[in-house]
Amino acid sequence: MNQHWLMKAEPNSRIVKGKEVKFSVEDFEAVGTTPWEGVRNPEARNIMKSMRLGDKVLFYHSSCKTPGIAGFAEVTREAYPDYTAWDPEHPYYDPKSEERNPKWFMVDVKFVSRAAHFVPYPLLRKIAASDATTPPAGLEYIGEKEVSAIREMDLVHRGRLSVQRVQPEAWEVIEGMAEKGGWTEETKGGGRAKNKEETSINGKRKNEEGTGTDTDTRRRSKRRTCMKS
Repeated sequence: MNQHWLMKAEPNSRIVKGKEVKFSVEDFEAVGTTPWEGVRNPEARNIMKSMRLGDKVLFYHSSCKTPGIAGFAEVTREAYPDYTAWDPEHPYYDPKSEERNPKWFMVDVKFVSRAAHFVPYPLLRKIAASDATTPPAGLEYIGEKEVSAIREMDLVHRGRLSVQRVQPEAWEVIEGMAEKGGWTEETKGGGRAKNKEETSINGKRKNEEGTGTDTDTRRRSKRRTCMKS
């Protein structure tokens, strides 16, 4: 049985060590399949080591004005050493990680599709805090079971972790929301998501789930890594 996950990336331009590290849903679609390198948080690393071929992924825009779920992906290669940690020129080089004893790991992930309706994080928070018997306007197709599934998501409780587990029930709710949409700017509390063209986000880089920087969010070097068979 496939497992389900959520993986974050920054859609806005940001330069680290002279390299562009943004990776938006548009970038993901263009590259097709990518190694998910640069994760430097032990818990997020361990979660990636639990991933298996065919597992489903929610692709999440993080550290931006309106964070949220922008697309869907699939794991195509299980965890292997993150060799970018050994590269002194890589933005997230770690001198404590050695090739003979790697500290960090990554998986390969394949782009599947954009979310027809960008699912904003503020809306998920609003649903989680709502009365399960009265869903927000435009989301009447969400019932008590769906509200409960969102309420239990790690994203709501531990939002800053860049790689997270997603329960099957929550996956189904998010998948349905991305397909059906229905919310308005007023419903979600700022910004609307009526079609896939509205997944482009601008604004100051900021951690969306609290103050400070999401130091664990996956950043991608502009240099495209060649895929290995």
